[in-house]
Amino acid sequence: MSHAADIDLAGINAELGRNASALVAWALGLGKTAIVTTNFRPFEAVILHLVTRVQPDVPVVWMDNGYNTPATYRYADEVSKLLKLNLKTYLPLRSRAHREAVDGPTPAIGAAGHDAFTQEVKLEPFARALRETAPQVWFTALRASDSAVRAQMEPVSINPDGLIKVAPLLHWSSKELHEYCTQHGLPNNFDYVDPTKGEEQRECGLHLAH
Repeated sequence: MSHAADIDLAGINAELGRNASALVAWALGLGKTAIVTTNFRPFEAVILHLVTRVQPDVPVVWMDNGYNTPATYRYADEVSKLLKLNLKTYLPLRSRAHREAVDGPTPAIGAAGHDAFTQEVKLEPFARALRETAPQVWFTALRASDSAVRAQMEPVSINPDGLIKVAPLLHWSSKELHEYCTQHGLPNNFDYVDPTKGEEQRECGLHLAH
C-alpha cells in the first residue's frame, strides 16, 4: 500500500485528471479505505455510479441535514435502490423539529445564528462521519463550475491530515453529466436546496446546454 506522500500529484492530475473512470480506478487501486460523499443534488448519480461499478460496497456517506426537498428524499431512495448503495446516513444531533421549536426558522445568510446553524446541520455531522468511517480516500462530486475556490482545485489533492481527496468530475460540464445519466439510465434531481446557502443556490435544469 502506497503512502499519500509517495503519490505524484502533478503526474496523476496531468495524466488522469480529465479521465473520470481511470481516476476512480487508480484511486480505488491504491488499496486504501475509501468513501464517497453525496448530498443527492443534481447529477450526483454520476459519481455514485462511477465509483460503485468499480467497488460496489464502497460506503456512501450522506449528511442529511433534515431540510431537503421531498424530491431530494425520493431521489436519494431511488438512486440508493437502483445502485444498491452501501448508504451511511448522518443526521444532525437534533431533529429539524427540535431545532425549530427551540431556535425558530432557518436563519438567513449573514444573520445571527447562521454559522451555528451550518455547524449543527452540516459540519458536525460531516466531522462525525469522517471520524467513524476513517477514510484514506475521499471521493467527492465537486465541480470547478461550483465556485471560484473550486475552480482552483486539482482533481486529486491531499489534505494536511493525509486524506486523499478525489474529484473525478471536476472538469465535467452539466451537458456531459446529463449525457452520462442518459447513457446509463440514471435518474436525476433538480429540486434541490442547501439550507445553509439559501434559495439563490437552488439548482435548475436550465444549464444543460452549456
